[in-house]
Amino acid sequence: MYHQKVLYWLRSKERAPCVSGGCFNAKRDAVVSGGALPCCFALTMFEGGCLMSGGFDLRDEPWIPVRLLTGESVRIGLRQLFKQAHEIDDLELPVPPAAAGLMRILAAITARVATDGDERLDDLDVAENVDDWLDLRQRVLRADRFDPEAVDRYFDKDVPSGRFDLFDADRPFLQDPRLRTECVDAKGAPNPSGVNKLVMGRPTGINGAVLFGHFTDTAPVPVPAAEAAWHLIAQLYFGPSGQCTPRRITEDRTGSSDAAPLRKSVSYFPWGQDLFTSLILAVPRLRDEELGEDEDVCPWEGELPDPLKPLSPVTWPGGVLTGRFRHAVLLVPSPDGRQVTDAYITWATHEQAHVVRDPYQILERRKDGSFQPREADGARALWRDLDALLLKDDRQDTQRPPALGALPKTLLPTLRVRAYGFDQDGQQKDSVWFASTTPRVLSWLEENDEEMAHHIQRCHGSAEDVSNRLDFAARVAWKVATDSHVDPSPKAKVKLDARKPGPWASAALTRYWPKAETEFWQLTKPERRTEHPLEPFVHAALSALDEAIGPSSRADIRVARARHRARSMLHALLTPKAG
Repeated sequence: MYHQKVLYWLRSKERAPCVSGGCFNAKRDAVVSGGALPCCFALTMFEGGCLMSGGFDLRDEPWIPVRLLTGESVRIGLRQLFKQAHEIDDLELPVPPAAAGLMRILAAITARVATDGDERLDDLDVAENVDDWLDLRQRVLRADRFDPEAVDRYFDKDVPSGRFDLFDADRPFLQDPRLRTECVDAKGAPNPSGVNKLVMGRPTGINGAVLFGHFTDTAPVPVPAAEAAWHLIAQLYFGPSGQCTPRRITEDRTGSSDAAPLRKSVSYFPWGQDLFTSLILAVPRLRDEELGEDEDVCPWEGELPDPLKPLSPVTWPGGVLTGRFRHAVLLVPSPDGRQVTDAYITWATHEQAHVVRDPYQILERRKDGSFQPREADGARALWRDLDALLLKDDRQDTQRPPALGALPKTLLPTLRVRAYGFDQDGQQKDSVWFASTTPRVLSWLEENDEEMAHHIQRCHGSAEDVSNRLDFAARVAWKVATDSHVDPSPKAKVKLDARKPGPWASAALTRYWPKAETEFWQLTKPERRTEHPLEPFVHAALSALDEAIGPSSRADIRVARARHRARSMLHALLTPKAG
């Protein structure tokens, strides 16, 4: 019975870290043959010959997938992540919305444990003077690693016991234990939401889209505790608005929630050569004078908020990064604490959300003149956002993420941009999530290389202009080719029906954007920074158009005329305008 239990727990063959010594060499299946249990796994107790668990402590449980600088993929806990951040190449979390949320959590903790002497990155007195704070950040970066004592002090002393335990009875991590008694039906019986509601990508009810795997509400499949932690984070940052599991606090049972703070958004982080650098640069500067000067408290550090009282002022940095949740969650563990079998997901507050500038989002000007976060689009490649990431806010209709401002000049040649996005609507529909990383482009920030930044802007603008003309030309071509009432002569006017665009426009754009990306990166070579970028994109569009229409133009004279007309419309972009 003993070895069966251990085999179930250690079924993965991935390597895991030793929580006591920091080695990455003990395999999780080492006890299958009856050998001694590796030091990397601390067992809490045995009862009746069965392995028992006291919880799932995120400080030391291996739940965060990372890739080391050596190339090895492992899972580690929070403590080891910070102690060995300088030895970690990248996060490998397979759920991008969870990674976007986790980076904010890690940035908040980084501000607590990044120290130089008696000063920390979250010191408000230091942060109020930008130069002093940037100088402190530079000194922390020069250390090349987090102080292990500062890491242990934070996890073992500064934060109350049990707050990082996923299943703690009193204060489970990022959860609300009051839901056990507040999410009940009319008869007072527990009314959980279901584990399928927790896991992003699983269908719920009868209309849920299946993104990964096939699951039903009648036969829910438990999720490993480590993965449940990912989806807990994803729900709090990207959860839906609308109907949810009712929560009874007063006599009323309210069952509606607001959208999570990052719903349908994309986040951009400066990405260094190791995780230590990425985390230090992810800590946002103090920028918003309207932020409260109350004690800065993350959810796992302070007391549970009252859902019926006004929201506390948003503070820096923990409040900005981890204090704006609109949902409340409670996980239901299996008896051994290694899986989650059910979950409660409901509203956390109905108070008006504070308007806070997220440090990792692009803002773009809407038609009414207001600036709103750029929405995630699963069909939009990251390079199309590059000019908005490089240019200063006062030069365009977008505002770049504050996290990309005032980066150390010595690091700029090594820095990339990591994007995590979730294409969703504002309520319940989830389409696709994505993660993407640029090459080392941040040396092209406008304040560092103005000429290149504006060349990038011209390249992107040209690509978008050609895309718009390609879309229009392909629609015209389809109308000319298929409607016998349309005059096919080159200068005849064509009235388009928006409801009947035809298949050529979509097919042409699908082929155009990968070709345009290839041309874009060719144009970013230093020796081409003075070139006019329009012509390469026009040629890419002509090729995409021909592929979309196909060889039928050779046999059908009307299709051939339509194709010629569309190509002429694209060539016209290269004709200098009179005057």
